[in-house]
Amino acid sequence: MTTSLLESARNLLAGILDLGRTRFELFSTELREELTRLAAAIVGGLAILVFATIGLGFGAVAIILSVSEANRLTATIGTAVFFFLAAGAAWLIVRRVAAMKAKPFEDTIGELRRDLTALKQ
Repeated sequence: MTTSLLESARNLLAGILDLGRTRFELFSTELREELTRLAAAIVGGLAILVFATIGLGFGAVAIILSVSEANRLTATIGTAVFFFLAAGAAWLIVRRVAAMKAKPFEDTIGELRRDLTALKQ
C-alpha cells in the first residue's frame, strides 16, 4: 500500500470514529434529558397523588359525617361515584399528555438518518 492510500484510509477511519463519537454524545445527552424528565414526572406525580388522596379522603369523610344518618349511605355512594369519575378523567388526561411527548432520541435518529443518506449519495 502506498503512503497516501494508507493516510486516506486513516483519515476516513478517523472521520467515521469522530462522527460516531458525536452521535453517541448526542445520544447520551438525550438519554440524560429523558431520564430527568421521567424522574421528575414520577416524583411530581406521586407527590400530587399522595396529597390529593389524603385531602380527598378527609374531605369525603367530612361530607359523609356532616349529613344526617339517614342520608349517609347516599352520600357515601355519591362520594364513591365522584372518585370513580375523577379517576377516569385523570386517566384520560394522563393518556393525552403521554401521547403529546415526542419520540425519545428523535434528534439522534434524525442525525443517523442524515448520515446514512449522505453515505448513500
